[in-house]
Amino acid sequence: MSILRFTKDHEWIQVEDGIGTVGITDYAQHALGDLVFVELPELGREVVQGGEVAVVESVKAASEVYAPVDGEVVEANPGLTDEPAIVNTDPQGAGWFFKLRLSEPAQLDALMDEDAYKSFLEGLE
Repeated sequence: MSILRFTKDHEWIQVEDGIGTVGITDYAQHALGDLVFVELPELGREVVQGGEVAVVESVKAASEVYAPVDGEVVEANPGLTDEPAIVNTDPQGAGWFFKLRLSEPAQLDALMDEDAYKSFLEGLE
């Protein structure tokens, strides 16, 4: 079973079998503009919920990508190093940033599901 959740910082996490794939939402990539650089986390790094894990730079600004939950980085997306613009074209697909082995799966309960995230975005307009 796959679980998709969102943070108020516009990260998404798709969890399957205790591994969460993390990226930024379409809203976030649109707000940043064309990405020109991505700094990914090192494998084995322990991260805490809300902590900075990766950095993105666009033609407009630099921004952090935060961990939606506690865990250990088990994979980083090598394609983003050579082609950060993948995040602009496919933010919730090929533009994922890293994968985590969740250490506290219950933290997912505090994150928004897709409907709650859509409502959250409507409140920002």
